Amino acid sequence: MTTGPRLTPGRPAIAADRAAARRMRQALTEELPKVREAALAWRNGLAGLFVGLLGFGLVKGRTDVGKLASPYDALVGGVLLLSLVCGAVGALYLLRAAHGMPVATPLTPEPGLSAAARYAGDHVEAGRALRAMRRGVVLTMACGALLVAGVAFTWYGPGTEKPQLLVKTPAGTECGEPRRTERGVVVLKTDTGERSVSLADATAVMAVETCPGTAQGG
Repeated sequence: MTTGPRLTPGRPAIAADRAAARRMRQALTEELPKVREAALAWRNGLAGLFVGLLGFGLVKGRTDVGKLASPYDALVGGVLLLSLVCGAVGALYLLRAAHGMPVATPLTPEPGLSAAARYAGDHVEAGRALRAMRRGVVLTMACGALLVAGVAFTWYGPGTEKPQLLVKTPAGTECGEPRRTERGVVVLKTDTGERSVSLADATAVMAVETCPGTAQGG
């Protein structure tokens, strides 16, 4: 007659087995708090990074997205919106990792819940917190990269305004949109109308993004 597998008692636990069990229990006890502390440290570090990015964004440059030429204005708007979404979701993941889900704590322990079951529950929660922390870090870094890209496009993208020409002469300064040149004379379109300036009398000619003020004639 064929018999199935037989279960027999294992060898008695020795001192090394008991020490390994204690180390495992200690590791399971400290696992979730360590993950929470790591998530809190990442959250604070990334917050400091974004403070630095905010200071970088305050450097002088173009600030109005509406001054960008199409389709760069829509591109910057989409990049900034995506950056906002990534930052919000990343922050939620980091909060989830650092503090857990908002749940109520029961006043009485569940009947029949053993210490091994509690350790197993903490281990599962530590794994979830670790995954949330990784996702939060990736999304927050993506938010920062998208924010820098949006600022760069805003600063260096082509503008809608045409470059202006500023001409300085002994008689004064004229600034406006260049319309045409005729026999050494440049015609500028200014706020007060078209003005003709002789380039032979010019002491300085430079292209500017905007005119410094109302053109002054001689």
